[in-house]
Amino acid sequence: MTVAAAQGAADSAASLVQSVDWLAIAPPALTAAVALIVLVADLFVPERRKPLLGALSIAGLAAALLLLLPLRAGDRSTFCLTADADVCSYTADHFTLVIQLLVLGGALLTAMLSITELGGGRKLPPGEFWFLLLSSAAGAALLPAARDLATLVIALEVATLPAFALVGLKRGDRLSSEAALKFFLSSVTATAVMLLGVSFVYATTGTLHLTEIAGRLDDVPGKFETLASAGVALTLVGFAFKAAAAPFHFWVPDTYVGAPLPIAAYLSVVGKAVGFSGLILVTVIAFPSHSDVWGPAVAVLAALTMTVGNVAALRQSATRAWSAVRLLAWSSVAQAGYLLVPIAAAAYAGTDQIGSTVAYALMYAVVNLGAFAVAALVARTKPLNRLADYRALASERPLVALAMGFFLLCLAGLPPGIVGLFAKVTVFSSAVDAGLGWLAVVMAVNVVVALYYYLQWTAALFRAPETADAPATPAAEPAIEPVGPLAAHRAPAPVLAAIGLTAAAGVALSGAPQLVLRFAAETLF
Repeated sequence: MTVAAAQGAADSAASLVQSVDWLAIAPPALTAAVALIVLVADLFVPERRKPLLGALSIAGLAAALLLLLPLRAGDRSTFCLTADADVCSYTADHFTLVIQLLVLGGALLTAMLSITELGGGRKLPPGEFWFLLLSSAAGAALLPAARDLATLVIALEVATLPAFALVGLKRGDRLSSEAALKFFLSSVTATAVMLLGVSFVYATTGTLHLTEIAGRLDDVPGKFETLASAGVALTLVGFAFKAAAAPFHFWVPDTYVGAPLPIAAYLSVVGKAVGFSGLILVTVIAFPSHSDVWGPAVAVLAALTMTVGNVAALRQSATRAWSAVRLLAWSSVAQAGYLLVPIAAAAYAGTDQIGSTVAYALMYAVVNLGAFAVAALVARTKPLNRLADYRALASERPLVALAMGFFLLCLAGLPPGIVGLFAKVTVFSSAVDAGLGWLAVVMAVNVVVALYYYLQWTAALFRAPETADAPATPAAEPAIEPVGPLAAHRAPAPVLAAIGLTAAAGVALSGAPQLVLRFAAETLF
């Protein structure tokens, strides 16, 4: 080989070597690294020192959140094509940073709620729990930064697979095992359908990068147009499943009941963030030319999801075992319907509508995590976690009852939960601006319907305690005896801290709700 040929080969090889922007990928990478450290450390740490694993996990999540600060400019990308530096597989733009803030913040609050659930004979194994939680959080933080379908699918599975194990981690618990199995089987089916759609999209465009797909879908030959449209529709299925959009929602109530309560909170917030960020990426970036396919489909999904969720929530009996968790589960399905509205509107009125979904997701994440934190506190003394168990909570723990009432009013969209009202108005406006009047009417009806069960639960918090001759619990309920009055037991500091943080965040957002929308508007692509 001549010197010139050798030099040419060396230059060609050098052109294939990419420099990795380690700061851009630092938040999910650090979370994954801490997960591996916890997994290895669990083999050597004695049982009495297992709480150190929880402290390490919380510190890792807090550090990952802090690493978002140097990225706040939103102008970093890495893993780009050598032939085109503008086509990248990982982008840390404003949208990515906001969703990563939501995901990592939700995982951190989940970790705080979980500390008291770990260790001991009947409780969750700490090593496995922290590894699985951090692994899922790493995948969830990776997904909003993904800009090709392969990375999106991998991130979705990394976020989902550990969640199956987390749901079924309560050893010897039949409900937990059944919930994990139902979650697993339904998720695998949805993933298979999504992968079929991805293969159709790749077959018709020859690329997996979202921006390149957007350009090539415009030039698909006529004989492949049906295949491309089918690929677009099927690709949305996996993300619709994670977002708990009807008819892919059926796993939600049983999974939330069977899972440990902190994991139910995690799925309700972080799981939804994964689903909605994936939907936004594929619809707005990859498939804008097929908005006539996904726009009406998402609009119908939104109407169906909010209606199914609210109707099912109305049917929850106050004395049924785990009815409080089931109501929160069905409420989360209904809230998913509201979150879908601006995505549908983006098909008709442009990407400006996406800011409404992000703003609503931030509000929902804060107050829903707070509601689950209160449910976790009540469950310590009343394991059945019925709606009836929240009656007279104000007489036992006034501040906790006030916080729970505030969270429920935010979800209902009523003052003093101004941030909830503000979020619903912005979502409603997006439907009107896009010309989706029928969807705005469906949303308005559903918001009114939801007021019934939210206000009923809120009122129960401040009612007088039941008298001694109150009707007994139906015999059909599981034989789990209450531990005693909530006030007689010392509440764990991490749980109270989680309630306090979410309540403070909700109050702050209610004081300046316009900041949420302004902040969310910066996430537009």
